[in-house]
Amino acid sequence: MINCDAWAVVLFLVGMVFSTAGLAAETPLYLDPAQPAEKRVQDLVSRLTLEEKAGLLNHAGPGVKRFNIKADQWNQCLNGVQWDRPTTLFPICLGMSATWNTGLVQEVATVLSDEARAIYNGWKHDPAFPGAHKGLIYRAPVINIGRNPYWGRNYEAWGEDPFLTGRMGIAYVRGLQGDDPRYLKLAATLKHFAVNNVETGRKKLDVKVPERWLREYWLPHFRDAVVEGNAQSVMASYNAINGTPNNVNKWLLTDVLKGEWHLQGFVVSDLGGVNTMVQGHADGKMAYVDAVAQSIMAGCDFSDREYELNIPDAVRAGKLTEARLNDAVSRVLGVLMRLGEFDPPDMVPYSKIAPDVICSPKNRAVALEAARQSIVLLQNRNGFLPLDRAKLKRIAVIGPLADQVMMNQYNGKAEQTVSPLQGIKDRAAADTEILHASGGFVVGKPPPSPKDPVDPEVAAELEKATDIARQADVAFVFVGTTRKIEAEDADRHSLGLPGNQEKLVEAVVAANPRTVVIEMSAGPLAVPWLKENVPALIQAWWPGEEGGHAIAEVLFGDFNPAGRLPHTVYASETQVPRLDEYDISKGFTYMYVKGSPLFAFGHGLSYTTFKYSGLQLAPKQITADGKLTVSVVVENTGQRAGDEVVQLYIHDVECSVQRPAMELRGFDRISLKPGEKRTVFFTVPGEKLAFFDEKTHGFVVEPGAFDVLVGASSDDIRVRDQFVVSAK
Repeated sequence: MINCDAWAVVLFLVGMVFSTAGLAAETPLYLDPAQPAEKRVQDLVSRLTLEEKAGLLNHAGPGVKRFNIKADQWNQCLNGVQWDRPTTLFPICLGMSATWNTGLVQEVATVLSDEARAIYNGWKHDPAFPGAHKGLIYRAPVINIGRNPYWGRNYEAWGEDPFLTGRMGIAYVRGLQGDDPRYLKLAATLKHFAVNNVETGRKKLDVKVPERWLREYWLPHFRDAVVEGNAQSVMASYNAINGTPNNVNKWLLTDVLKGEWHLQGFVVSDLGGVNTMVQGHADGKMAYVDAVAQSIMAGCDFSDREYELNIPDAVRAGKLTEARLNDAVSRVLGVLMRLGEFDPPDMVPYSKIAPDVICSPKNRAVALEAARQSIVLLQNRNGFLPLDRAKLKRIAVIGPLADQVMMNQYNGKAEQTVSPLQGIKDRAAADTEILHASGGFVVGKPPPSPKDPVDPEVAAELEKATDIARQADVAFVFVGTTRKIEAEDADRHSLGLPGNQEKLVEAVVAANPRTVVIEMSAGPLAVPWLKENVPALIQAWWPGEEGGHAIAEVLFGDFNPAGRLPHTVYASETQVPRLDEYDISKGFTYMYVKGSPLFAFGHGLSYTTFKYSGLQLAPKQITADGKLTVSVVVENTGQRAGDEVVQLYIHDVECSVQRPAMELRGFDRISLKPGEKRTVFFTVPGEKLAFFDEKTHGFVVEPGAFDVLVGASSDDIRVRDQFVVSAK
C-alpha cells in the first residue's frame, strides 16, 4: 500500500505535468525564445489571416493587435536620427566618405543606432515618451553611386567609386545593426536599388545600361553591403532598368539580390513605389491589383497602403501565389524577430540603452572628430596654411554660408550647432577682432529689371565684404550650396558656384590676396578661377553640428587635415558626358575621365609630407583564384604629426576589352608622428582583377600583367610594380 506521504508526492508530480502542459499550451511557439527563429516565424505566419498578412506588408498599416504587432512606420538617420527633439548631427555621408576611415564611419553609425534605440526604448518603457513612436527599421544608408556630379542627392551618397562606397556601406551597416550574434540593433535599408542617380523624371525614368556596367559599376557596392555587411533590407528604386521598372524587376530583386547574394531580409519599395509605377511607368494603364501582384511576385516584399488594399484580391484572383506572399511576410517578420520584438526586453542587449545617450558629450565628440577628418585641403600654395593665430589682429569672415549650419532632408534636429563664424570666434586668439559680412547670396531674388540688373542690397553687401577684407590680415570666404541647390527631386543645373558667390570671391581676392576659400557643398564645384587665384582652398562639405570648430582648427593648425576627395572634381561642365549615358567608360569618374580634372579622385593635402618606399608584392605571379599581398613603407618626413591615406590602385596592362586607367582596390588611413615609419599591408583577391564578360555573362580574369600603383591619390602615385596572373 502507498502511504499518505507517497500519495502526496505522486499528486504533486502529476500536477506539475498538467501545469507544464497548460503553460506550453498558453505560450505559442513564436513567443518561445528557445526555439529557432525560422520555426517561430513559420508558426506566426500560420496563425495570420490573409488580411492580416496584407496589413503587415504595409509599413504604415494597422499591425496585428491580437498578436501585439505594431506597424514599424520606419524612420531616417542618414547623418542624424530624425526625431521631434535634437539628436547628434554629423557631417553628410559624402563628407564621412571623405574621411576614408571605415572605423570612424562605423563609430558614427554606432552613435546613430544608439540614439535610435534610446528613442525606441524610451517609448517602449513609457507610453508618454515624446515624439513619434516608430520602430527599428531605418531607411539608411544611401549607397547609390555618384556618377552624376549634378545629382541633387550627392550629399546622401559616398562618392563615385564602387570599392570605396562598398567599404563605407559595410561599415555604416555594421554600425547600425550592431554586433550581437542573435539580435539586431536596427535594421539597415540600402537605398536605392539600383542605377538611381538622376532626380529629373525619376518616377518614370528608364535607364539603358549595358550588362557589363551593371555588374562592374552599378551593383558591386550593393553586393558588398549585402554579402559582407549583412544588410537586412534593400529598397527598390523608382526607375526602370532596360525597360523593366525596378519594383517589378525579378532579375534584380530575386535572381541577383536573393538568389546570388542570399539576402536574408526583405525588399521594400521606395515610398509610393507602387503608385509611381502605375502612374509613372504604366502611365495609368495598369490596375493597382496587377501592380501589387507583379511587385511581390518579382521580389518586392514590403510597401505602402497599396499592398494592404490589393493583396487579398490579388491572391483570390490567382495573380499572387500564397507561397510567395508567405515568403514576403516571413522575411519581414524574420527581421522583426531579430530586432527582439517578440522577446522579453531583458534578453535583448540593446534594450538597455537609455535616452541620456542622445546628444551626449561623448557623441558630440564623435561628431567633431568626423568633421575634422572629413575636411579636404584642396590647395595650399607656398604653405599659406596653417595660420598663426597670434599674428592675426583682424579676421574677415565672409560669405553667405559663413554663419550657417547646413541641414538636409534626412537628418533630424540639432542643438548647439557651431557655424564657421562661431567656430572661428571660439578658436581665434582672445584679442583678435572678427569682422563679418555675408557678401552675397546662394539663391536670391531676380534683378529688379533687365535695364537695372544690380540689386542695390546685393551691391551694398558685396561692398561691405570687400571693405572688411581690406581691413583684415586674412579673409575667410565661405561659399557653396544649400538645400535649395542640392536636394531630392531636383538636380543641379550647373557645377559652378550658384548666386553671386564667384563674383564675391573675385572681389574679396582683389581687396585682399590673403584669402582662404572654404567650399561647403556636397556635389563637386567646377571653379577653375578659384584654383588659379586663391592661395588656399578647402572642401568642408556640410559638416554637422561641430563643423565650425573643425574648420577653425584646420585653419589655425590645431588639426592637420587629411581628408580625400571621394569623387572627381571636373575641370569644366564640358568634361562631363551626357547624363543619359550609363556606360561610364565614355568619360565618367577617375577611371575613364578624359583630360585632367580640376581635382582628382582621392586628392587631399596635408601640413606635413610623407615618403613611400619598399613596395613589395607577394607572390609576383598568381592564379585567377589566388590572392596578392602588397606592402609599402610610409614615413612622415615633415615636422608635424599627421594622417596619410594610403591608396592602392590596380591597372590591367593588356586586356581584350577596355579597362579603367586604374581601379581602387585598397586604402588605409594611418597616423604618423614626425619621423615615424609604418608598413601598410593590402590583400587583393584574384576576383578583384576581373571584368564582366557579356558573352559568357560572368566575371573573367584574363592572364597577363597587372600594374600595382600605390600613392596619395589617383594622380599622385608614389611607387609602382607589376605582377602576373598566370593561366591555369
